[in-house]
Amino acid sequence: MKAIIEFAKRETVLVISFLAAMLSMCFVKPDKGYLEYIDMRTIGLLFSLMAVIAGFSQMGIIRRLAEIIVKKMKNTRALVITLWSMCFISSMLITNDVSLITFVPLAIAVLNMCGKKELIIYTVVLQTVAANLGSMLTPMGNPQNLYIYNYFNVDIWEFLGITIPVIILSFILLMLSSFVVKGENINVHIENIDIKGSLLKRNVYICLGILCIMSVVKIVDYRITVFIAAIYIIIFDRKVIFKIDWFLLLTFCMFFVFTGNIGRIYHIRNFMENFLTGREFFTALLGSQIISNVPAAVMLSGFTDNYRELILGTDVGGLGTLIASLASLISFKLYSLTEGAEKGRYLMVFTAVNIIFLIIIVLFCNILK
Repeated sequence: MKAIIEFAKRETVLVISFLAAMLSMCFVKPDKGYLEYIDMRTIGLLFSLMAVIAGFSQMGIIRRLAEIIVKKMKNTRALVITLWSMCFISSMLITNDVSLITFVPLAIAVLNMCGKKELIIYTVVLQTVAANLGSMLTPMGNPQNLYIYNYFNVDIWEFLGITIPVIILSFILLMLSSFVVKGENINVHIENIDIKGSLLKRNVYICLGILCIMSVVKIVDYRITVFIAAIYIIIFDRKVIFKIDWFLLLTFCMFFVFTGNIGRIYHIRNFMENFLTGREFFTALLGSQIISNVPAAVMLSGFTDNYRELILGTDVGGLGTLIASLASLISFKLYSLTEGAEKGRYLMVFTAVNIIFLIIIVLFCNILK
């Protein structure tokens, strides 16, 4: 029983999605229509991207590059800017959660070594905000982007046109937030971590990464990418199989079942479509605060064609509460593991910074309409 409770705490969104799917099945009995619910392209691309990112992460390539950059920093403000910038930029390609898993521990370790422990909370909060906002630029930056991009068959240039203005504003806000930190002189000493894996292995993952990007922008059929990635990790790199977030893929499947069934219940579908009309942005934004932005995207996509507002609503909705983005929970857990962690203070700083960013960006998004 204890194990079940722990699992439910750890995978809350999965449990909610499972219960929602089971409830919806009471109204729509399983039939052939269920086979059409699952968006296999989204699931396949998520699998491929997670496999490639896991391969890069276990070789330590991303961490090594980060260490080289951090060692060049000579003052605290420049160091803080560098630490959140790495999350901001990397999240565009390796997703917001992987970015935080990679760089939050590095930030904590570096600031402890520099004797700047008092900057850890603020820096990790900025890293979290940077990862959540930076990831909105590209379809592969976060799961909800990839899903909406595939579900509505959005053109890549149109997608970038939607997200770039908010990305520019986000970068400016993050830079302004960095000036809270004084520019005191420091010396950063880090022992280099050796890159694991052969040159051939690195090149294989680079090629797989390029193949994933080509599939995302619809140059290569996603099934080819999934097949090649699956064959490679099964035969040559089985460790990666255990690094893939299978629970996230299952969560998507459960929400696909739920939204598919809801869409077949006329009265609910009619209500949702009428309610959402003209309110897509704020509904997605508020929904993200309660159930997180990934399930909010999946749940609302079946009741509106306004993908622009859905993209902005779920991406900006990653700001706010701690559960608005699962990536935010990851950085909080990583910070909580540090010695002498002040969880209450972290939540206060996190909430204050997120609310400020959220208000400014929401006002900006409404001006863009």
